[in-house]
Amino acid sequence: MQFKRLGQSGLKVSQLCLGCMSFGNPARGGHPWTLPQGQSEPLLRQAVEAGINFFDTANVYSDGSSEEILGDTLWTLARRDEVVLATKVHGTMLSEPQMRGLSRRSILHNIDASLRRLKTDHVDLYQTHRWDRDTPIEETMQALHDVVRSGKARYIGTSTMWAWQFAKAQEVARRNGWTPFISMQNQINLLYREEEREMIPLCLDQGVGMIPWSPIARGRLARPAGVETDRTGKDAYGKFLFGKTEAADAAVIAEVQALAGELGRPMAQVAMAWTRQKPGVTAPIVGVTKASQLQDALDGLTLTLTPDQIARLEAPYTPHLPLGQE
Repeated sequence: MQFKRLGQSGLKVSQLCLGCMSFGNPARGGHPWTLPQGQSEPLLRQAVEAGINFFDTANVYSDGSSEEILGDTLWTLARRDEVVLATKVHGTMLSEPQMRGLSRRSILHNIDASLRRLKTDHVDLYQTHRWDRDTPIEETMQALHDVVRSGKARYIGTSTMWAWQFAKAQEVARRNGWTPFISMQNQINLLYREEEREMIPLCLDQGVGMIPWSPIARGRLARPAGVETDRTGKDAYGKFLFGKTEAADAAVIAEVQALAGELGRPMAQVAMAWTRQKPGVTAPIVGVTKASQLQDALDGLTLTLTPDQIARLEAPYTPHLPLGQE
């Protein structure tokens, strides 16, 4: 496993990040496809033994139970200083609906709640999950700075938003001497390339590391067009992201399938290689529910696409309506 600096920070992370939305109580939080603790533990062990040190979760994943599983499992597999642990804040917790968003009250409450569930005294990367239109960005950035100053987070990052919003947040932090974001967690995959217009150039210019979510488009780039899985049928957010672009996406998926056949590689490895080789990308976030899926992602680290292969994969793409921003 190779390790890379996250943006211009001194934080070094494995070139794959294990996304932990797949782990959680399936009866909580509206994710009926998640794996309870007994099924999550072997995958976490597999990741640690493969050299992955970077784990990403969020307070809202399965209403906190993803964090609980990590807290109960990770520290039996690795020392705290061997792990780069990331979580997020913004969404509504079912048990505490009044503590949503990015107000000072919400951030200071939720960092403590996340740390209790994670059974640690700090996270390495504390991220805002979306933009909060109801809270002044000055209040949010000062509260996040105070979380870092208190030692409860080592760095801060953020996730999907408009490029102008990200630029504004960074300027507010710099102007006031507060902690800036070192990372952007945005959607980058062959079926959704709208971040190439503004966000990716901004991150490259500002030295912000990118840790893309959904690098294989919630599994759609791992199988022929039209083939559904149990999760696909239950994944309402996936239908929101890709449900209206299936015809256009089919041409891209077909090209991934064709190249994968020529290379003798699974489709997911080809799609992941494209995201991994994107300039500015530090570590794609891989979500898995099976050991074979994680092994696929690990085996795919040996695949490097040529410029001609990249151009071939990109050629069928048609512009999409930007989605995912708050």
